[in-house]
Amino acid sequence: MNHKTWIFDLDDTLHHASGGIFEHINQLMTRYMVQHLGINEDEATALRSRYWAQYGATMHGLSTNHGIDPQHFLIETHPLEVLEQWLQFEEQLAESLASLPGRKIILSNGPQHYVEGILERMRIQHHFESVYGVERLNYIPKPHLDAFHTVLGKEGLDPARCIMVEDSLPNLLTAKELGMTTIWVSHELRKPAHVDHRVEKISQLSRLPLN
Repeated sequence: MNHKTWIFDLDDTLHHASGGIFEHINQLMTRYMVQHLGINEDEATALRSRYWAQYGATMHGLSTNHGIDPQHFLIETHPLEVLEQWLQFEEQLAESLASLPGRKIILSNGPQHYVEGILERMRIQHHFESVYGVERLNYIPKPHLDAFHTVLGKEGLDPARCIMVEDSLPNLLTAKELGMTTIWVSHELRKPAHVDHRVEKISQLSRLPLN
């Protein structure tokens, strides 16, 4: 049987990043911007939010508009040894992933060292054939089409044979426009038109009617 390829986001999809990890990363990003741009904390917070909304990643806005080295920024703001204390994920996550037929790939806007480190700490890294952090996307984050094209091209994938599992609606919109099956990981009851299926946790994926 010719199984489909699963493309998973990481943060707030495979683990609960909003349980403390995101908050600390945001604090570190704000602090970095205060130090390197010479602005105050309120200005940095506002700019970080604007860049995230405009570019899909704070890093992209900083490198585009201020010449900040994206690699230095990502390493400084994603210290795994600090962030791991807030790591929360489903108890049966590994079993849930193992039950899904087909190849599995990670596509994250996070930096490579962070993405790989989180997967290792959850002991699920062996379930994924390829792992794409933002460096491997040429620093162009989702929801930009180029981020998806990079993965599709490198992996030789037909988007019509891919299933995108994400917590971000903008990222799923791009996936849907490319022809992927879209699965939204969310506790919301609504289901936007570009979402094919909604689940609250990864353990529910194996029960979906996917053809």
